[in-house]
Amino acid sequence: MAQTQPIWIKDPLSILADGAERGVVVQDGKIVELVGRGREAATADIAVFDAGAHVVLPGLINTHHHFYQTLTRAVPAALDRELFPWLQALYPVWARLTPDALALGVTVAMSELLLSGCTTTTDHHYVFPAGLEHAIDIEVEVAGRLGLRVLLTRGSMNLSQRDGGLPPDSVVQDEDTILADSERVVARYHQRGADAMVQIALAPCSPFSVTTSLMRRTAELAGKLDVRLHTHLAETEDENRFCQETYRCRPLDYLEQCGWLNSRTWLAHGIHFDSEEMVRLGKAGMTVSHCACSNQVLASGCCPVCEMEEAGVGIGLGVDGSASNDESNLMQEVRAAFLVQRARYGVNRVSHIDALRWATKGSAACVGRPELGEIALGKAADLALFKLDELRFSGHGDPLAALVLCGAHRADRVMVGGCWTVIDGAIPGLDVADLMSRHSAAARAIQAG
Repeated sequence: MAQTQPIWIKDPLSILADGAERGVVVQDGKIVELVGRGREAATADIAVFDAGAHVVLPGLINTHHHFYQTLTRAVPAALDRELFPWLQALYPVWARLTPDALALGVTVAMSELLLSGCTTTTDHHYVFPAGLEHAIDIEVEVAGRLGLRVLLTRGSMNLSQRDGGLPPDSVVQDEDTILADSERVVARYHQRGADAMVQIALAPCSPFSVTTSLMRRTAELAGKLDVRLHTHLAETEDENRFCQETYRCRPLDYLEQCGWLNSRTWLAHGIHFDSEEMVRLGKAGMTVSHCACSNQVLASGCCPVCEMEEAGVGIGLGVDGSASNDESNLMQEVRAAFLVQRARYGVNRVSHIDALRWATKGSAACVGRPELGEIALGKAADLALFKLDELRFSGHGDPLAALVLCGAHRADRVMVGGCWTVIDGAIPGLDVADLMSRHSAAARAIQAG
């Protein structure tokens, strides 16, 4: 349970909220009062946090990631490759993942996200070599230790190289094993309600790494268990060609045949949809995670966010894997999304407020958590506080615009469910130097083979 004494986050330099010029009051994990201009907090017995040097945002929400990939950043064999050859270079390395290495990779990813102002994150873990059957359990343990809110997806691959897929045989599992473990992790870890800290979704990796049977049975299981669905879709033209050659249809048509066109589904990337497909996505109530940095690194293309939003498709942001980004900094992702979409659509259609909205309220829609992503009465007390005391901000005008335009990358304070998880730019109790030493050693070990 979060604090019982209310805290007034008082007189921020700026705040992304209406009617809260003098800050917000949080209590028991919720926002209980907005303090407008010229007012005092009405809540009794209140503690005060002076936010006069801070810009206050709703906690950022990361809607697509692969935590284990922090162990394979900037691997030489994978540099300067598009998605399919990039995957083929890295799958053999990922096949050497161990439980200890995964725990370190997850800790690095989650810590980097927290320090960037992220309060809720998803992860898409789909690599299960022998010995790593309890990967989701490891992620749950790390999230609990760091105090990060998570939606962890039980990913899957069952279409290996011997079946015409991309992954090596050693990292895939059979369909029955995947579905049984999916039920296990949902039963053990999935929490419901506005206070949930851990939730589980089901996430076959992609059309080119799972069978049609697994896609269909996973959708059925998600409906039965009432959890969300996630997969990569429309990321590259190679994927379009694969679906046309293998299934005689485009990726979205294939998804519909498998029972996935519904409001419990959010998709990663969504670059290569045509206008008719965007309308179908919007009518189905689906959402898309825009991964600006990864899409640029792998030269996959650019998500058409304005057309999607006009078609009723919700847009969130995702940092994607730390082998394609190659970082896990969600505030930097906000800037990247702003820049690439501003270049695409022009100054009259994309603003810094749009980019912040995608990372907050838009991302909350992706994860199915309307109580997150917004500073408003009754919403979760998930907040990110940034200072503007670095050289990069010197001479700024609008503080909210400065966060995006000047390149903020590290939060000074982060609150999740009313509890401080980052204080003075650090995670309490985390020995970063020791973590980096052990993580780097694990990365060298799996990369060396």
